[in-house]
Amino acid sequence: MSSRELILGRVRRALADVPRDDTPYEQAVPRGYLREHGARSVAQTVDLLAENLADYRALVHRCAAGELAATIAGLLAAHGSASVVVPAGLDETWLAATGVTRVPDRAEDTSAELDRVDSVVTGCALAIAETGTLVLDGGPDQGRRRITLVPDHHICVVRVPGQVVSSVPQALERLDPGRPLTWISGPSATSDIELDRVEGVHGPRTLEVVLVSGG
Repeated sequence: MSSRELILGRVRRALADVPRDDTPYEQAVPRGYLREHGARSVAQTVDLLAENLADYRALVHRCAAGELAATIAGLLAAHGSASVVVPAGLDETWLAATGVTRVPDRAEDTSAELDRVDSVVTGCALAIAETGTLVLDGGPDQGRRRITLVPDHHICVVRVPGQVVSSVPQALERLDPGRPLTWISGPSATSDIELDRVEGVHGPRTLEVVLVSGG
């Protein structure tokens, strides 16, 4: 008897006393999950996002749309960046205040070449307040997945409140499952070895999130 036959035999024995007209499993199990935990105003939802991002050791900054270029320029300068990866569809005005060398997102670039770039600036598909998560879907202002995984410094711009949702269920309703989704909760980190936290193992060591309002 094969393993498959053994398993199916156990399943048949377990179902032997179940009537054939019994309620199907997908109907019998209630799925009245909460779509969000607690009632919050828009401002409180954005505050919760900022709090949870910071709890994951992301660096959170807030600015108005007219201050975004100066904010990004300041972050690149503070990090000492000499080069930055730029997705093809990134708004050109975001980098208008910096003279840092721009490296276009190109399919032919190798991981070694990307590793020599200091920073990357992207937008996002949306951000989830309850989990402090940024979701990228490879959109024009986000580029290919690897440009946000190889450079050591990632600046991600979130438009508030339009790109902020409270919960994962709300996020899933707005995301396209056919796109290459990257879910980011803080800078890359692991504690697999003796519970010592190590950052930068499988992604950027430094994640800076700019919550930009207006515009």
